[in-house]
Amino acid sequence: MPKVLGIGGLFFRAKDPVTLAAWYETHLGVGDLHKSVWHQEAGTTLFGPFRQDTDYFGRAEQQWMINFRVDDLDGFIARLTTSGIAVETREEWDSEVGRFARIHDPEGNPVELWEPASA
Repeated sequence: MPKVLGIGGLFFRAKDPVTLAAWYETHLGVGDLHKSVWHQEAGTTLFGPFRQDTDYFGRAEQQWMINFRVDDLDGFIARLTTSGIAVETREEWDSEVGRFARIHDPEGNPVELWEPASA
């Protein structure tokens, strides 16, 4: 039976796509699709629709949130903070699956960073 192999892309509307793509490339290392194809490392990917009334994403009108796997959450937090990007952490976000932090891109979209628990 044919099966899905993974996520091939994430596409979303932006007020200023060029500036937003540059921000993701500069601060998170995610390449702009107009310049190159970003090759991610193999690993766990979650796909999870949430209830329409969830407050997990923040703003009520927010329809999506991306979660990036990272190899060094503390290092990311330090680098982002040095760049003037506010980083939110909460103890309740950390669990047996790993540690989490949240930032927002320049257009206010939530971006979750996840350091998976060691196997």
